Amino acid sequence: MSIQERRERERAEREKLIIAAARELAETEGWDAVTTRRLAERVEYSQPVLYSHFGGKDAIKAAVAVEGFAELATGLAAARAAAPDPARALAAVSDAYMDFARRRPALYDAMFSQTVDLPFATAAAPPALHAGFGEIAEALRPHANGDDLGLLTEVFWAALHGLATLTRGGRLPAGSHDRRLAILLARFVPAAGPGA
Repeated sequence: MSIQERRERERAEREKLIIAAARELAETEGWDAVTTRRLAERVEYSQPVLYSHFGGKDAIKAAVAVEGFAELATGLAAARAAAPDPARALAAVSDAYMDFARRRPALYDAMFSQTVDLPFATAAAPPALHAGFGEIAEALRPHANGDDLGLLTEVFWAALHGLATLTRGGRLPAGSHDRRLAILLARFVPAAGPGA
């Protein structure tokens, strides 16, 4: 391995360490607790080293968000692939999405609520963002009924996000979550008719 390759590998490892520390701190204490000073202490590097990797806290949050979108896409793909039919695939993807938002609140916030410098809904968006969108789109494809799949996916994703955010924030009672999700899914997957 050349010196340059070793340096690049070490740099990538430092970036992963910084991102992991930011995620851990955000999950335990919230995003307000994530500062470059605290991160530098946690990873045992100086603040200038952090700034040599990321331009500041917002850039670190963006890196965390991209990592989150990759994890979300992987979970959605696994849920869709494990489902035996298109109706259950959409339900499985929806459940996986809601479970991700519930289990990873700080990560979900980095992806959707925190200010991050990421292009959304454009060709310039990172591949991880496209992958998550693509998994929802593929689960919806059999139910599009001639609608624009991109717009349909945006609407469905927005509905999932709204349910996740309002439930997490205590604005919707958690006890009715399953019924709400069933209502949403029924709008996209009609119940099987007689003899089905």
